[in-house]
Amino acid sequence: MKKRMNEIDGISFREVVKSHNIALLPIGAVEIHGPHLPIGTDSFLAEQLCEKLSKRVPSLIMPTLHYSQVWSLGKMQGSVSISSELLIQLLYEVLLELERNGFETAVIINTHLGNNTAIKEAARKVYKEKPDFKILYFTYPGAGEVLPEVMSGSSFHGGFFHADEIETSYMLYLCKEHVDMSKAVNTTPEVPELIDVTPIRWNEFTDTAVMGNAAMATEEKGKKVIDHVLDKMVYFIEKAKEGEG
Repeated sequence: MKKRMNEIDGISFREVVKSHNIALLPIGAVEIHGPHLPIGTDSFLAEQLCEKLSKRVPSLIMPTLHYSQVWSLGKMQGSVSISSELLIQLLYEVLLELERNGFETAVIINTHLGNNTAIKEAARKVYKEKPDFKILYFTYPGAGEVLPEVMSGSSFHGGFFHADEIETSYMLYLCKEHVDMSKAVNTTPEVPELIDVTPIRWNEFTDTAVMGNAAMATEEKGKKVIDHVLDKMVYFIEKAKEGEG
């Protein structure tokens, strides 16, 4: 059976949604990811996570939301950003439409850390109107439990990662056809001390957007983390189906 909503005809959809009532909504970003990864890295990752998850839960994959909030790298060429306010409204309206179409649960698969605040705010807005419509949002859940075992280097600041060993390993596992390891670089920038307490754009301390040693990435590292992340997603979805808050 086709798993992407865009590929299903509208008449068949009426029956399919009855048995596949979980909507998987991939959200990525249009953002520079160094010389070795494409601008669409986050979207590619979100889509492939949805593909793998759809094989484990009765779900349909929604069209990808590519445009999102890219504030940190928003001044660099290769990035296209929209405001958090617009992203909140977009997600809010899409989620309401998914509920209207017969889905019982929406699972947002996000691969861009900058989207997290907007996603949570949109989910809360929908909850006020549709409290019985379950919404889950995932940004690599459980990854932190496995990363210390597989990483050769360290994350560049406070657990953040970008176009480095971690994200490049994810890409090598999920969509290696979009990776050029011959261009992978090792650039761990000096992060300004005030970055956690005042707005600072990343172009002030990097010109590649690579926040670590991308050359240390491997497909095996990516597989170990992503497989654990998918297990976590399935676990949380099952818990939500059981009605646990």
